[in-house]
Amino acid sequence: MPQITKQYKFCAAHRYWNDDWNEAKNIEVFHDDVRLHGHNYDLYVTIKGPIDNSSGFVVNLKELNEVVNKKVINVLDHNLIQDVEWFNNKQPSTENLVVFIWEQIASEIVLPAKLFCVKLRETGTIFTEYYGDE
Repeated sequence: MPQITKQYKFCAAHRYWNDDWNEAKNIEVFHDDVRLHGHNYDLYVTIKGPIDNSSGFVVNLKELNEVVNKKVINVLDHNLIQDVEWFNNKQPSTENLVVFIWEQIASEIVLPAKLFCVKLRETGTIFTEYYGDE
């Protein structure tokens, strides 16, 4: 079945810290990332489904853009990730970010297409992929 991937970009800040640990333990685990810092994220949203005979599309990209912008980009862009309620008691890692993004958009995809993968690139060498609860 065909898949189509759309790229989005956003900038957000975060820091890692576990209140249950002392400062030394936080620095040991999180290193310099205990300090507030930001990233220019690249988000890749992959939709999988049959090709609609009338449009020739797997998904209407205008509708996908509206969902991703409303539920993800407008929430995270130029924001402190920890300020998003979903991240209460969660680390703002790329691993948690892809789960958050999935949960925001999966139910909004018009059937028979479905969300297949959320990939988030934090740096040139770090990215996380999520395929839902397989």
